Amino acid sequence: MADIKVQSLDRTFNILEVLAHEPNGLTLAEVSDRVGLPRSTTFRLLAVLLQRDYARKAPDTNRYRLGPGFIELSSNYLNSLELKTESAPFMRELASSLGTIVFLARRQGNMMVYIDKQDQFTSLRKYAIIGEQRPIYCTSLGKALILDMSDEEIRILFSDTVFQKFGPHTHADVGSLIEDVHHCKARGWTHDNEEAEPGVNCVAAPIRDYRGQIISSISTSWALESRPELEPGKVAVYVTKAAGAISAAMGFPGKE
Repeated sequence: MADIKVQSLDRTFNILEVLAHEPNGLTLAEVSDRVGLPRSTTFRLLAVLLQRDYARKAPDTNRYRLGPGFIELSSNYLNSLELKTESAPFMRELASSLGTIVFLARRQGNMMVYIDKQDQFTSLRKYAIIGEQRPIYCTSLGKALILDMSDEEIRILFSDTVFQKFGPHTHADVGSLIEDVHHCKARGWTHDNEEAEPGVNCVAAPIRDYRGQIISSISTSWALESRPELEPGKVAVYVTKAAGAISAAMGFPGKE
């Protein structure tokens, strides 16, 4: 049974690869000939691709082409690569200016995930784990990712979430988080004041794309004991500047 599933998957990818090289599309007979499969088998596999929007069939010519579902998967991957490429110099500049560690993150449901970092060999190096997920409600990166959400959207996002206490100031419930988000939205940046980790502060700001939508967030973190001179408000000036520069590089026009 497993071998049959693998064979079907392999055949499906063969069809996708054939369609990828034919922007004008192919008929069922042409696809069948190219992949060396019976028309009945080719038809069944194409039906699955059509259902998932990975292929489209033109009603006037009956030709099959790649669909938006497959293109969307590719664009998400390419956008992620573009974001990391465009943000890298600004992350390095931010880390160098403050002598701190800088993170880039995206949202995955009610969690945020680190997708890049710039490390200035601080005492916080152990927290710089690319791919690691952390709760949105206790991180400045996470809160920056939901600044555009309405109160109701935030309540729905955390409807099944138990607010675990990670630091002395972790939000206890969604109501407290929403109040914090209101303050953060008004000033344009977020602050993690020992919410995710005792003795650690973090300031973040959202990154927007050409549509004005928040697609990522950037932050810098520091240990209160080793960097007592760093004040959140002053750090935020550097972080928001970096976020604005990256947003501009991603096509965000900024304020008129």
